[in-house]
Amino acid sequence: MKFRDRFPKVRLPLWATLLSAVLLAGAITLLALWCQPNALRSVLAVFRGQPLLIVLNCLPVGLLLLAFTCLFRNVFFSGALVNLAVGLLSVANRIKIEVRDEPVFPRDFALLKEVGSAVGNYDIHYPVSAIALVVGFSLVLVLAGLLVGCRSFPIARLRGWLGSLLGAAASFAVLAGLILTVYASNDLYNSFRVSNASYVPSVFNELGFPYCFCHQFTTYLVDKPEGFDRAEAEAWDQGGQTGLGEDVNVIMVMNEAFSDITEDDAFAFTAEDDPLQNLHALEQDPHAVSGHIVVSGFAGGTANTEFDVVTGMQASAISADNPSSFRVVNRDLDSLFRLFGDDGYHTSFFHPGDDWFYNRENVYRWFGAEETVFIDQMESPAYKGRWVTDDYMAGLIEQEFEDAVADGEPLFHYTTTIQNHMSYTADKYGEGYDYPEVPLNVAVSDEVASMLEVYVEGVRDADAMLGRLVDYFSQRSEPVVLVFLGDHLPYLGDNQKAYAELGMEIALPEAEQADPLCAYETPYVVWANDAAAQALDWETAAAALDLPESGTISASFLGAMVVELTGRTGESPWFDFLNQLRRVVPAVRHQTYLLADGTYRTVAELTATAEGQEAYDLVLKWRQWSYYKLLYKEMD
Repeated sequence: MKFRDRFPKVRLPLWATLLSAVLLAGAITLLALWCQPNALRSVLAVFRGQPLLIVLNCLPVGLLLLAFTCLFRNVFFSGALVNLAVGLLSVANRIKIEVRDEPVFPRDFALLKEVGSAVGNYDIHYPVSAIALVVGFSLVLVLAGLLVGCRSFPIARLRGWLGSLLGAAASFAVLAGLILTVYASNDLYNSFRVSNASYVPSVFNELGFPYCFCHQFTTYLVDKPEGFDRAEAEAWDQGGQTGLGEDVNVIMVMNEAFSDITEDDAFAFTAEDDPLQNLHALEQDPHAVSGHIVVSGFAGGTANTEFDVVTGMQASAISADNPSSFRVVNRDLDSLFRLFGDDGYHTSFFHPGDDWFYNRENVYRWFGAEETVFIDQMESPAYKGRWVTDDYMAGLIEQEFEDAVADGEPLFHYTTTIQNHMSYTADKYGEGYDYPEVPLNVAVSDEVASMLEVYVEGVRDADAMLGRLVDYFSQRSEPVVLVFLGDHLPYLGDNQKAYAELGMEIALPEAEQADPLCAYETPYVVWANDAAAQALDWETAAAALDLPESGTISASFLGAMVVELTGRTGESPWFDFLNQLRRVVPAVRHQTYLLADGTYRTVAELTATAEGQEAYDLVLKWRQWSYYKLLYKEMD
């Protein structure tokens, strides 16, 4: 006797099939949420307070169910497949969060090769119970599908494969439309209450994996530049020889919100109370090169400046949506860490913040940093208010240098500080902290005066950090190049309130600014101690940089400049090209170009002449090459 004769299949009417699909969508969604690292009851508590999340998490599962129900003509077979796919994806998300503190994104499907090769590098504890439940539930649904089917569609013309294909296509089309509209909405995504909006794994846990996964389809995109040809870009990237440079130690310090706005005429500092005494003294040192870097963002975007300096790419050019560059990075990339590491350097990155913030823990591994140290690894950190002090970080840098010397290795090191982070309110350093008055030549409100006092206190400490490091390395016999820079200008009130009251050009509309890049310029200084200056023939090397008179360059060119100063021209076609580009177009930001003669040009003005078109073509090559590196280049 045949199976179908012994167990005749029950045929569900259309209404019962749809009801089953709704119930299965809810069950599969609940199982997917249960597979996450956090407790299901905590997720449901969030959902009770924000019920729209229930719909947003169930809807994509339901539409997938409907699509495959049309194809299989059986809601339970469809449920088995959808449950297996959604459930195992949810399990993968849990594993990735536990192993790398990062959720699963849609872009990860393009990285299956990298995922496969990386699995062996981690001690993975597979959630056996979750996997078993997902697989078991799918098997139960398969069995149910053998016993329960669906009645024919009421419209005879749509009962065949044409109807199945049309139904599936319509379901997929609705899902795609929702992903591109509702799920793509940042306003909707950001409207939900979460405990920590900056910590992406926590957001996934609280808002639900299905919803967040669908939202990520339209985030962190990389725009394909005009005229990109993968084979051509791959050819540009060939060549280079390691070991050409001098073994000088390189220490790079990016100081939070470090700026020289106090040089503006609105301030009345004297030489005696100058908060930037060490910077100004170093700018006059014959072993120093200084100026301003043009960064990607105003009053924020620390990680984007790190990205620009370390990779030579430019965060503001990745996409018209201006994503966080560190959220775009998901694979091994060329960087200063790799270049110096290939020359036998010990490479390290320090930051007194959480390793998950901006996904730095993973990103610096992809950059090739041999060692990373974050706040949870720092012993007895010293605080000033809520932030770790610059002076404490200077001590860590000195110890890192001494450890490298003891190990007989040259050191390439990058530190990102945090002390002078906003907000600049009177309680930043504790109740009753006595801030020195900031002398001004203009009248400002009490609110602005207070902000300036708090901010300038941080600038003094940053400058003291610079002075401490210069004093320390001046006394060392080992060659050291110190790079000190700011990541962005400070946030001083809504609508640039302090800048406006001070009468600074930064507060003017860009069309009225004499310097259209002024809101994005922070100081930098590259200094060599005596041993490094001798090893590098500093005066000759510095003069050969061909910097513009102002010393202004894009942040993306600063790292390449250090590569050239340390004698590494010829090691990397990429960094060599950046140094070539810097000599033609020292700074670029969106549609504004600073040329070598000190003039500013828009794209339209630049491409109006043959010489300008050549400069534009070099920038376009930069964009195309960056795109290749971000998405395609395979690292050895």
